[in-house]
Amino acid sequence: MIEPTFIWLGVGLFGQALFSLRFLVQWFQSERARRSVIPVPFWYFSIAGGMTLLAYAIHREDPVFIIGQASGLFIYLRNLYFIYRHRGEGVDAEGA
Repeated sequence: MIEPTFIWLGVGLFGQALFSLRFLVQWFQSERARRSVIPVPFWYFSIAGGMTLLAYAIHREDPVFIIGQASGLFIYLRNLYFIYRHRGEGVDAEGA
């Protein structure tokens, strides 16, 4: 049987991997566009990684980590809200 400690370590590492993938997505899209862009999948990876890391932080009962991840999630969700709201108005994700 796998120890709960190892399961939570896996959750934390998985969350960090998701969170790190957002930078790869951003890098590849920027290289493709030949300018700095933040594609929508960046925010989805931020949310997935942030939620997973928040669960890990809650398990660890680390208030600093909890506050950091919870506030980050609010920002990521708010950015997606702005992106989709502006798309309905005919404005692209970067506001141009």
